[in-house]
Amino acid sequence: MNRRALLAATLFAALPFAARAATQAPFDQAAFAAAQAAGKPILVAVHASWCPTCAKQRPIIADLAAAAANKDLMIFVVDFDAQKEIVRNFGVRMQSTLIAFHGKTERDRSTGVTDAASINALVAKTYA
Repeated sequence: MNRRALLAATLFAALPFAARAATQAPFDQAAFAAAQAAGKPILVAVHASWCPTCAKQRPIIADLAAAAANKDLMIFVVDFDAQKEIVRNFGVRMQSTLIAFHGKTERDRSTGVTDAASINALVAKTYA
């Protein structure tokens, strides 16, 4: 395995458990409801461990989580395979789906997008 593949695998495995746990975390219904009630900007990322599109999204989302401009953004990662009820509740049919909320209001969603500018534009809608 080359260095790039090893780094990608490491980032891929670590994303849901990133150090910025206050802003990025595996999906938890109570935490999500609290963020909605507080009117926070929220990004829900529905990912699967085997999904190559999700793997392309992960470093972009990690960069968003690390950006000072997004210090208030809450990122919740839903496991497409293990959290089927949550996937159904969001009306998601495919992994690699990103859903933007501002509080309780869904602002937009996208599926299969791996372009950083498009994902940034989606996240910008969480602040509107």
